[in-house]
Amino acid sequence: MINFSYWEESIFIKDIDFVIIGAGITGLSAAISLREKEPSARIVILERAFLPTGASTRNAGFACFGSMTELLSDVDAMGDETWTLVEKRWKGLQILRNRVGDKGLDFQDYGGYELFLDGDEEAFQKCQEKVSSINEQLQRITGMANVFQEADSSTFGMHGVKQLIFNRAEGQINPAKMMQSLIKIAQEKDISFFWGADITSWQSVNNGLEIEINHQRIIKAKNMIVAVNGFAKRLFPELALRPARNLVLVTNPIKHLNLRGTFHYDEGYYYFRNIGNRVLLGGGRKLDPIVETTSEFGLNATIRDALMQMLEKIILPNQDFSITHQWSGIMGIGESKSSILQKLNDHVIIAVRLGGMGVALGSQLGHDAANLLINPS
Repeated sequence: MINFSYWEESIFIKDIDFVIIGAGITGLSAAISLREKEPSARIVILERAFLPTGASTRNAGFACFGSMTELLSDVDAMGDETWTLVEKRWKGLQILRNRVGDKGLDFQDYGGYELFLDGDEEAFQKCQEKVSSINEQLQRITGMANVFQEADSSTFGMHGVKQLIFNRAEGQINPAKMMQSLIKIAQEKDISFFWGADITSWQSVNNGLEIEINHQRIIKAKNMIVAVNGFAKRLFPELALRPARNLVLVTNPIKHLNLRGTFHYDEGYYYFRNIGNRVLLGGGRKLDPIVETTSEFGLNATIRDALMQMLEKIILPNQDFSITHQWSGIMGIGESKSSILQKLNDHVIIAVRLGGMGVALGSQLGHDAANLLINPS
């Protein structure tokens, strides 16, 4: 172990009341919510990378709560629990927008669309049959009538799209601006950040905690919230969670691009949007699920080829384009789509498993984690 200097110990790591593991959406939300409840507490966020790299700055920037086919699939699997989850997603988005502001998110209110291609007639028919009942549930949650509506399939000039369903309650954001804004808010609230702090172990001691960083140093804290989502099994192997890698591609600027909004296909397993006059496309994890169950960043050639075909044949037919950016992000998923909010003891809370809905769920989950830690009853 490397000892702290007198100066480091007396200023940086002295009297820490709350440690947040993970500087993503959930961790930042938890820290800010803690500050609102504990104005004089010492709050420190530990992040293993020099950016909050898991998914918070590597997602597609969808401010969404689920496409219609995804919601119908969830109703079949989860029943009425689906609407509890959707309400949490919606409330999380409102917390985020109210806290950061639409300018800080670069929020664009273009709406969202779900595609139905040749062979998707049965899925579209089911949506038509259920649209009224789904809209009733969504009006109760969002206050908006007729959230889902059928749209003109020729609107965007895509090839092979037979039907579109419009979601008027969906938008898009810039994930990096969102994180930059949240970090700034946290810093202004006197919340400290330790970057490059990989938590290698921890233990409860004397009514508090000892946390090992990078196998080298120990810091002490009274309480801890773990908000590392897809990486949580490194600290808690028993969690009902598995990491899931997702690939994202971005094209060069496309002259006269006709896309505006967020787009879903196949229960949300494929998704795309415009970034100005570029196209972002991601997903396809279900094509190689075993390989993509990993917390290691990387590019899957099989999935990349499938995404390229979707760009060429459906999204940008008869157009020249190139890929200028490609990356992967790591989500946390499980058999249940509900998040894990678990109290290990009076001093430790786990808040993970966002199921690919981190933008929507992260703020609410962080807020709930802070509440559970301060008000355990």
